[in-house]
Amino acid sequence: MCDQDTVNENDAYLKRNPFQSSMNRRQFGKLTAGAAAAFMLPPLANAQDVVENDVMIETPDGTADCYFVHPANGSHAAVLMWPDILGLRPAFRTMGKRLAQSGYSVLVVNPFYRSAKFPVVEEGESFGDPETREKVMPMARALNAQTHVTDAHAFVDWLDQQSAVDTSRKIGTMGYCMGGPMVMRTAAAIPERIGAGGSFHGGGLVTDNADSPHLGIENMEAHMWIAIAENDDERDPQAKEVLMDTFEETGVMAEIEVFEGAMHGWCVIDSTVYNEAQAERAWNRMLGIFETAL
Repeated sequence: MCDQDTVNENDAYLKRNPFQSSMNRRQFGKLTAGAAAAFMLPPLANAQDVVENDVMIETPDGTADCYFVHPANGSHAAVLMWPDILGLRPAFRTMGKRLAQSGYSVLVVNPFYRSAKFPVVEEGESFGDPETREKVMPMARALNAQTHVTDAHAFVDWLDQQSAVDTSRKIGTMGYCMGGPMVMRTAAAIPERIGAGGSFHGGGLVTDNADSPHLGIENMEAHMWIAIAENDDERDPQAKEVLMDTFEETGVMAEIEVFEGAMHGWCVIDSTVYNEAQAERAWNRMLGIFETAL
């Protein structure tokens, strides 16, 4: 999960891997200089033309500003994307657009809409900066299991009203860092609609609390994909065992993998520890699950 230990571990990793650090600084520099974030992603074969819109969605707690992107023609399976602790920003718009180009109607949400509108952080800000952590941590702490579920219902209900969404097909959901628990709770709270879910370096999937995300597995009907960072696994190696056992006991289809050499945040294109090869592998596995489960 994102905390000071994560910052220290990722800094140590970058010192051990100076080439990775240098490469990511160059990529990040191109992004913050105004180049399209898509520059950082491998080209997509047979990319579909898409339509992009900034949308406002009413929830029980206010109005959420979100990004909705979908193929230009037809209706398609929907995917609900939950960003990491830095919230909705250009990097996640780019990732959502790329998914839409693969044939999905994608809603990328601002989980911090109660506190701040897009962009929650400015280009160039990193969780490694104390000032940035001071900005986003209170917003993250203001969210909980209840807000995750009420937001999930509002977003899924909104998706089901869009002409670009094929409501005869199941919905997918994917989340990063703090978005991992949101994925788990979405799949558990709306099993009749959620057909697949993916957690990418998700934090806090297994806790000792009465509302731990893993306790909702028994309610899921989705095919789940849990991609774990190496340093997250080193800190809490039992979490994956609990997840494996719970998925097996409940009969929920799931795949779990620890990504060797990949640090917390490796799947997000503006992360200092973004690892393209491992991120692509995790992304493509999610696409494979979407193709069969949605």
